[in-house]
Amino acid sequence: MSINVKNVTKIYSTQRALNDVSFEVNTGEVVGFLGPNGAGKSTMMKILTCFIPKTSGSVSVCGYDVEEESLKVRENVGYLPEHNPLYLDMYVKEYLEFIAGLHHLKNVKQRIAEMIEMTGLQVEQKKKIGALSKGYRQRVGLAQALIHDPKVLILDEPTTGLDPNQLAEIRNLIIEVGKQKTVLLSTHIMQEVEAICNRVIIINKGEIVANDSTSVLQSTKNKQFITVEFDKETSLQSLKSIEGIINAVNIKPNTWKIEASTDKDIRADVFNYAVKNNLAILTQQVEEQKLEDVFKALTGKVSAEA
Repeated sequence: MSINVKNVTKIYSTQRALNDVSFEVNTGEVVGFLGPNGAGKSTMMKILTCFIPKTSGSVSVCGYDVEEESLKVRENVGYLPEHNPLYLDMYVKEYLEFIAGLHHLKNVKQRIAEMIEMTGLQVEQKKKIGALSKGYRQRVGLAQALIHDPKVLILDEPTTGLDPNQLAEIRNLIIEVGKQKTVLLSTHIMQEVEAICNRVIIINKGEIVANDSTSVLQSTKNKQFITVEFDKETSLQSLKSIEGIINAVNIKPNTWKIEASTDKDIRADVFNYAVKNNLAILTQQVEEQKLEDVFKALTGKVSAEA
């Protein structure tokens, strides 16, 4: 495995940012690391990249302990932090040459050319970083994270500031990179996670609350959600007379989002209910549970920052 986190706790003074966190990430996985602001995501990523020490527990990356073998860990990790730190007065190629020098790379010019092509910086490569748009600065950040060909890529909000076309390009890049490397990706964009991640880890208030594939997390076993539009008014109390229905929300005039606690398809029962109550069904469809709904259910509302 590429990342191994066991029983990690991190305490800042009186604040417990991480509480007994454990998870693993294997080579070839693209894993979404999700949580509300203040949940401990950035803290965990900073521990993995040797920026800050843990209070207790053990962490290894590519088999190297993050504290005892931190230089080996850094050789194997590419990191793009949430607030992309760049030297704005340096030119793009100059900056990448500087980063390549830090990693003692050979064939520097060739590697820089590969990174510029991979991240789509061809048009902007002769500009100063300070003259670039936010989206292109993110590309420069990705290029520096990849330039030494790390085995593990840790990305904290990598698509911030990208337009839809750039977003699609970076998503495709992450998917391609993830075929050969381990990618741990933090983002608040649930569609991004659904598009590129094999697995999702959700953290809330410093603790792991979910760790599974996106398909399993989105499954609605023993539960159904149906949206139905009638031609006339009805009531929640009346709808609850249908067997299996546990709740219904009136989302717009004569339209209800119904929650049922059953594996049985209840659309026929809803149809029979409509006939019995002299109602006509204008539309009726089964709703798939979105990852965003799962996230909200598991994390609730958190306002603190960390």
